[in-house]
Amino acid sequence: MSQHVLNLIGNTPLIRLEGPSRETGCEILGKAEFLNPGGSVKDRTALGILRAAEASGELKPGATIVEGTAGNTGIGLATVGAALGYNVIIVIPRTQSPEKKGALAATGCEVIEVDPAPFSSEHHFVHVSRRLAEDLKENGEGAFWANQFDNLANKKFHAETTGVEIWEQTGGKVDGFICAAGTGGSLAGVAEALRARNPNVAIGIADPAGASLFSYYTSGELRSEGSSITEGIGLGRITGQLQGLKLDHAFRVEDAEFLPVLFDLVREEGLSLGGSSGVNIVGAMRLAKKLGPGKTIVTLLCDAGSRYVGRLYNADYLAARNLPVPPWSGKPPHASIAK
Repeated sequence: MSQHVLNLIGNTPLIRLEGPSRETGCEILGKAEFLNPGGSVKDRTALGILRAAEASGELKPGATIVEGTAGNTGIGLATVGAALGYNVIIVIPRTQSPEKKGALAATGCEVIEVDPAPFSSEHHFVHVSRRLAEDLKENGEGAFWANQFDNLANKKFHAETTGVEIWEQTGGKVDGFICAAGTGGSLAGVAEALRARNPNVAIGIADPAGASLFSYYTSGELRSEGSSITEGIGLGRITGQLQGLKLDHAFRVEDAEFLPVLFDLVREEGLSLGGSSGVNIVGAMRLAKKLGPGKTIVTLLCDAGSRYVGRLYNADYLAARNLPVPPWSGKPPHASIAK
């Protein structure tokens, strides 16, 4: 039976991560979001936001969808937008990986690159995209600003799909869920769905270095420390998705901690994943050790490693930053150009 491409979004399988499960004595399960047609969990975000906007009348036929994104939401919006008959304009920081920008270009959307800037600056990609949508409207053109960070259709769709799928796929035997926050939509949405079914499910956040949510959920203060080579995760503010979210656990995950986990998954389990998945898996392992053996912990495998070949899997790039390199590269494990 044939299917529309939009019917392929969601209902992704859970994969048992053998190495992390053995190490922790728990069932560590990853939801294979890289199998969505646009290649990431952000396909869900895109579909949820656009369907809600159509239903409310905010998104009208012939309109242009505009969004600021680190990449994957843009790919999702372009994929879903094209399938629904809309033009899409994506504003992205020019520092994102070439592979991700190439994937965006292959979707047929218009891509506008901007210099990186803090959220407090008017030049931040989110603010640039909002003004662009406003300008299009003022010029009489139909436009819709997706606003993934604060549009609650994002969280709602994850609650209705991702969280429900996890509950059903585990037969309700899930003890904990954890992931990083890009917008916070998947974390908050899954938390809502699981807690509605079992208030005792432990919910945690895995935060990369350089982000502020670990500090916020442990001390109440938005404070960042260090830096990370990850993309698309790590927030410096409480987005609309995260408003009111209470967490049971918070962990900061350093690049040097998650990279070897990613490399082991490639060599031992045939899984090549992006940096956010590495952060998520380490977070799941930390949560498992907190909860004790025999528990079932679920996280998200957000996208594939092919979008980060030039960074996460590039020995020269990693060695220059004194980070672990892929063991198949032939370079020393912690090679550095700084001698």
